[in-house]
Amino acid sequence: MTGSSSVDVVVLGLGAGGEYAARKLAEAGLDVVGVERELVGGECPFYGCTPSKLMIHSAHDGQPFARAAARIREANHDWHDDQHAGPLEEAGVRIVRGHGRLAGPGRVEVDGTTYDARLGVVLDTGTEPAVPAVDGLAGTPYWTNRDVMRQTDPPESLVVLGGGPIGCELAQAFARFGTQVTLVEAEDRLLGPEEPEAAEVVTRVLRAEGIDVRVGAELTRVEHDGGFVLEVGGDMVSVEHLLVAVGRHLNLDDIGLQTVGLSSEADQLETDEHLRAGERLWAVGDITGKGAFTHVSLYQAKVVVADLLGEDHPVADYRAVSRVTFTDPEVGSVGLTEEQAREAGLRVSVGHAEIPRSARGWIHEAEGVVKVVADADRGILVGGTVVAPYGGEVLGLLTAAVHAEIPVETLRGMHYAYPTFHRAIAAALADL
Repeated sequence: MTGSSSVDVVVLGLGAGGEYAARKLAEAGLDVVGVERELVGGECPFYGCTPSKLMIHSAHDGQPFARAAARIREANHDWHDDQHAGPLEEAGVRIVRGHGRLAGPGRVEVDGTTYDARLGVVLDTGTEPAVPAVDGLAGTPYWTNRDVMRQTDPPESLVVLGGGPIGCELAQAFARFGTQVTLVEAEDRLLGPEEPEAAEVVTRVLRAEGIDVRVGAELTRVEHDGGFVLEVGGDMVSVEHLLVAVGRHLNLDDIGLQTVGLSSEADQLETDEHLRAGERLWAVGDITGKGAFTHVSLYQAKVVVADLLGEDHPVADYRAVSRVTFTDPEVGSVGLTEEQAREAGLRVSVGHAEIPRSARGWIHEAEGVVKVVADADRGILVGGTVVAPYGGEVLGLLTAAVHAEIPVETLRGMHYAYPTFHRAIAAALADL
C-alpha cells in the first residue's frame, strides 16, 4: 500500500506506554494507527522485566537453570506478540508493521504510506541494548539481555560488563546457577545512580557469593576463538561468554525528528508537563529521560491520553519516581538521593538504619540499610532507599511519603508493625 491516509492519532512504537495509549484512544472512539517494527509490547515482556525476574526468582529460590529457562519460554509464549496485538485490534487500532518515520508535524511515513494524524503523533520508540566501541568486540557472539533470555544452559564462566541494575541482577543470578562470574564496572562503584550506601551493601554481598567484582576497571580489548579473552584493567581474563549490560541506546536517530524541528542527535526528548514534545507531537517512555521504567511509560501514557481527549488531568509529576534493582537483597529507591538533593540547593538532613540491627534483619541474618533524605526546611522526605529482602515492597511507604509530602513528624508518629523490615524506616526517621 502506498499513498496517504487520514487518521486521528498515530502511535509510533508500541511498547508499554504506546500500547496503552493506542488502546485507550481507540476505545474512546478515535481512529488510531499503531506502528511497530518489532514486537508489540516492547522490551519488558519478552527480554526485560518479566523474563529477567523469572530467572532471578529461580536463582534465588535454588531452582535449576532449566526451570528458569522453561518458565521464560512459557512466559514468552503467554506474552507472545499476538497476545498484545489482539486486544489492540479488538479495540479498533490498526497495526502497521514496519519502520515509521516522522514526515512533518502530525505525519508518519511507513514503507511509502503517509499517515496524516488530525490530532497528532505519540512517540514511544524506546531503546535497544547499547554496545560500547571496544577493540575486537564487534562480530563476536557476545550476549545482551535479549540473548541471555534465550539460553537453555548456564555457562561455566561469564564476564558481565556493566555494574548497573541489569548487570548486578544477572551477575548474581548466574553465580547462583553455578557460573563463575566476573562483574566489570568502569566507574568507581556499582549502581552509580543509587546511594553509595546501597552500592556498598550490594558489592559486599556479591563478593561474599563468589563474584569477582571489579570496579574502576575498563574493558579495552576482546578476542574470541571458541571462548572469550578479555583485557580488563590491564589483566587478561578468559571466559566462556560475555554479557554486555552497559545501558541502553535511545531509538531517536532514525525517526525523522528533523522534520518537526527537533535534533536527531538529542540524548532525550524534552517534553512539557502534558508530555508534549512539539507541534501535534507527544512522547512517552525511555526517550523522555524521566526513567527507563515500564511504570513511568504507563504513567506518562495516561497523561497523554487525557490530554489528547481534552480531559482534565493531573500534569506529569516526577518527584516520587520509584525504582527497584532485584538483587538479593533488593534495592528500592524513590525520589532524590542525598547528592541530588544537595545539588538542588535544599537544606538536607539524612537518617540511616542498619537492617542487621532490626529485629527482622537479625532473624533473617539479612544485609541491608535504610536511608531517608529530608528537606529540613519543609520537614518532608524528598527521597529514600531501602536495601533489604523485599526492599521493593518496603519501598511503598517511602514512595507514598515522598509523593504525598507527608510531614516527617506524622511519619514518626505512625505505628510500625513488629517485627518487620519496614519497621527499620522508623529507626531511620529517628536518626534524621
